[in-house]
Amino acid sequence: MDVGKKIRLERILNRETQRTIIVPMDHGISEGPISGLENMRNAVGDMVTGGANAVLMHKGLVRCGHRSEGQDVGLIVHLSASTSLSPTPNAKTLVGSVEDALRLGADSVSVHVNLGDITETQMLRDLGEVASKASSWGMPVLAMVYARGPKVKDAFDPDVVAHCARAGEELGADIVKVSYTGDPESFGRAVDGVCIPVVIAGGPKLDSTRAFLQMVSDSISAGGSGLSVGRNVFQHKNRVRLVEALSQVVHQDETVEAALKYIGE
Repeated sequence: MDVGKKIRLERILNRETQRTIIVPMDHGISEGPISGLENMRNAVGDMVTGGANAVLMHKGLVRCGHRSEGQDVGLIVHLSASTSLSPTPNAKTLVGSVEDALRLGADSVSVHVNLGDITETQMLRDLGEVASKASSWGMPVLAMVYARGPKVKDAFDPDVVAHCARAGEELGADIVKVSYTGDPESFGRAVDGVCIPVVIAGGPKLDSTRAFLQMVSDSISAGGSGLSVGRNVFQHKNRVRLVEALSQVVHQDETVEAALKYIGE
């Protein structure tokens, strides 16, 4: 592996555990300024205080979230987008480049692909081209790959999720983000089908902190490498404490019960 890519990956993945807590904050384009992200500098600061390994955002928000003090954190610049107002919200288009991310001091770039969408061809092309360009710069790529389209009967089907993970790997991603299948045994199939780190998405906001922590813990037990979760983290009523508890689960293999007790729930 290129030493530059290795150094950047070590800013995203914990060197000792090879796991990560990534907090995406790219929701503004798709949904507007949702709760928890009104003040980006405060949001990033809370994630760093809690011990997140990296935050993820679009290029225009890097200036809003940058802090000139405190502990550093890995930065992933997201390169693709769509809005909930679009007639084709699952069709992601490139809105940034690897060079943009490099100029912003990013440690990685990310690209979103929805397998099964009518525009799948373009999204696959975009990921492949970004991966090639990123490789030439020693820049890691996080691929967010989900199954969303008219032929997709169950986006959480283990075979479908495993397909998503494999597609991201085969097109050059260094980390792949997929949906959790619902149990460790079936999720293990997605993990076993690739040789790169697999992290889980959070999906819609969950009502239960226990359910969220259990999902993270189960994914780790299946061989997963952590999480890339936004709303279930930055919208939590005690988000700093939650990230601290997640760090215990992800990096120290702490139990869900102990993590809940730490949060105070």
